[in-house]
Amino acid sequence: MLQVAFIRENKETVLKGLAKRNFTNAETVINQVVLTDENRKTTQTELDNTLAESNKLSKEIGILYKNGEAQKANILKEKTSQLKESSKELTEKLSQITTDLEELLYQIPNIPHDSVPAGNSEDDNENIFEEGIIPTLHEGALPHWELAKKYDIIDFELGNKITGAGFPVYKGKGARLQRALINYFLDKNTAAGYTEMQVPHLVNEASGKGTGQLPDKEGQMYHCEVDNLYLIPTAEVPVTNIYRDVLLKETDFPICNTAYTPCFRREAGSYGAHVRGLNRLHQFDKVEIVRLEHPSKSYAALDGMVDHVKGILQELEMPYRILRLCGGDLGFTSALTFDFELFSTAQDRWLEISSVSNFETFQANRLKLRFKNSNGKSELAHTLNGSSLALPRVLAGLLENCQTPEGIKIPKVLVPYCGFDVIS
Repeated sequence: MLQVAFIRENKETVLKGLAKRNFTNAETVINQVVLTDENRKTTQTELDNTLAESNKLSKEIGILYKNGEAQKANILKEKTSQLKESSKELTEKLSQITTDLEELLYQIPNIPHDSVPAGNSEDDNENIFEEGIIPTLHEGALPHWELAKKYDIIDFELGNKITGAGFPVYKGKGARLQRALINYFLDKNTAAGYTEMQVPHLVNEASGKGTGQLPDKEGQMYHCEVDNLYLIPTAEVPVTNIYRDVLLKETDFPICNTAYTPCFRREAGSYGAHVRGLNRLHQFDKVEIVRLEHPSKSYAALDGMVDHVKGILQELEMPYRILRLCGGDLGFTSALTFDFELFSTAQDRWLEISSVSNFETFQANRLKLRFKNSNGKSELAHTLNGSSLALPRVLAGLLENCQTPEGIKIPKVLVPYCGFDVIS
């Protein structure tokens, strides 16, 4: 969430950034924020003055009673009763204005970093890096959903029977390979200095608002209405919310966490061939990395996170590319995002497998996540996160790109984790 003071002092910058995102009615919403904040400050001042006057009269009443001037005291008591009624009305008015202001701020996405290219959709994203050799597959090579059936390692129909579409069942070597990838990703992350966390898979509304999933993506989250809890769409939500309402020391930075969790997304409206098999699921596994950084070091940290994910894909020997997302494709909370895409030879297309983002102070403002700087003043931290990695499309690409007439050859780095070198 943007800070009101930042909006007031940098109105043109904010409007320019929102234009890069193609945010409609930007000027109207920003003007409403400024006017509502002015109303809030005026009402707050009026309430403060009313309370101060009431306190002043209360002291005078005490002195009058002490001096035996009850009649004068009773006259003032009537006035304090009026002031108390006024303060009650002003408190209610202030509460409503504050709520209205918050709802307006919830509508406004983060301001893109200067390096974010303009654009309307994923077609306008900027390809900044590409590495790896796209394999030439043998005649009769299959997409992963056919390989899964051929080798009996993933059962989509069984998952549909148990729950519904988008909830696959991993079997035998498929389950072991899934577990191997999770352990490998966690080991790589902890070796890089990330502390492993095990976190809840359901979060409350405050946590969803803290990282920006609510109210923006409310329709895409599974909601347990009786308890008002949400199934997590990513480990980013519970891990980042560990630090909600926390005041850090400057020496605490950087704070680096990693976590494996299942992730749950309704993916409402998703259909077609591009979501077949593992390409888009309602439940999937992901290993996440989350960083809290000093504002002066967050973009160097972002570069380090990108290099870290690159290192994992290099070890997996997978062809991949990195995209800098344009304004029209940028996530609501992000200031700058790099997407990693893996090339699926069998599907002849790129599959998104990771997003690495810097949110600057946008999440921290919602979370009230601050630190004491060197001058002893309270300042908002920067938050970052990335997939390291999301499993479904990594597994899909691995099965498709590593297939041979004799079976699916497992990348060397994973063999110690899964205990076999081929699925046949």
